Amino acid sequence: MIAYLLDPQTWAAFATLTVLEIVLGIDNLVFLAITSARLPIEKQASARKIGLIMALVLRIGLLMTLSWIAALTKPVFTVGTFEVSWRDLVLGLGGLYLLYKGVMEIHESIEGGGEHGTKGTASYAAVIVQIMILDLVFSLDSIITAVGMTNNLPVMVAAIVVAILVMMFAASAVSGFINNHPTVKMLALAFLILVGFVLVADAGHFHIERGYLYFAIAFSIGVECLNLLMRRRHQKRENGPT
Repeated sequence: MIAYLLDPQTWAAFATLTVLEIVLGIDNLVFLAITSARLPIEKQASARKIGLIMALVLRIGLLMTLSWIAALTKPVFTVGTFEVSWRDLVLGLGGLYLLYKGVMEIHESIEGGGEHGTKGTASYAAVIVQIMILDLVFSLDSIITAVGMTNNLPVMVAAIVVAILVMMFAASAVSGFINNHPTVKMLALAFLILVGFVLVADAGHFHIERGYLYFAIAFSIGVECLNLLMRRRHQKRENGPT
């Protein structure tokens, strides 16, 4: 056991998988913020925590069935020459749901009264279920990648636990920032549509490198930070010295 813990390969696999899970969890944080915003403020944090804990249980449960995960990429039926696997179905349905969710939220933000028209309009259980299901969709590729990188179950479980803990720690700050800045919320909804499109494309075997997706998100966030800074400077100039 001691030799196993001191093995550099063990720690290298753990570090790699942990970073992978955290990076791939960025889009999940955006979805958490948008979904939990429909609950009363006092219930949002607990819904995010419970949803992530249940998602953690689902992820670990998936890892316990390694042979089943491997089978997810095998074709279950064909349409003409197009082979469809369970992975394609899960990513496709998840992507379509994100497209629907993003478009409906944008429409409601513009036409339905904005932020004040959305708080408290969803049930607590429904939000938790959405968080669990979409976390599973977001994490499916990372779990399959983890299985391909190592068959060391304790290392994979440890990496997923650390990634979920990081998400729990960051979720409140990210959600508060998104919900307190209308333009950032609109940008976050646009991210959901972008991620949904990428998932649907993946389901159709049109793979889009995640690096392009994350670069687009990072660039957009950078531009929005500049906009926020500019607006804050303008407000200070208009208000004058205090």
